[in-house]
Amino acid sequence: MTERGERMLLAVDIGLRSGLALYGDDGRLRWYRSSNFGNRTRCRHAVYGLLGDLPGLSLLILEGGGPIADIWVRAAGRQGIEVKQISAEQWRTDLLYRREQRKGTEAKKHADTLARRVIAWAKAPRPTSLRHDAAEAILVGLWGVNHIGWLPEFPAELRR
Repeated sequence: MTERGERMLLAVDIGLRSGLALYGDDGRLRWYRSSNFGNRTRCRHAVYGLLGDLPGLSLLILEGGGPIADIWVRAAGRQGIEVKQISAEQWRTDLLYRREQRKGTEAKKHADTLARRVIAWAKAPRPTSLRHDAAEAILVGLWGVNHIGWLPEFPAELRR
């Protein structure tokens, strides 16, 4: 828990270049970024440290799988953090219209637009540029806080 006793959720769009988005238990985005780990060894060291530096982190939601996801799962397990792995289709079904999901490039464009609305609603710092992995992590996190009940319904600013 943080000093205020706040629980946190970290959403990750998995890859050697990963998107990260941290949410508080009020359902609001705290920060987001893209991190280039370069290789698996550097990723393993960075992930363990990152998770340890987030007091109150109670849930890690990973979009994707494979060897990089395994690094996150092991590090979270060592630190007692619950992990949920999902596919892009899971959050896209709930957050994007079907017509916005037909092609990967279309889905990424619409994810960027919605992620920018989440940033504005949360009053998080505006991006100078928003990489698609960070935008998708923001939406994975939005899906997560809704799914676990920290944000029972989407605010009017985010409804479409």
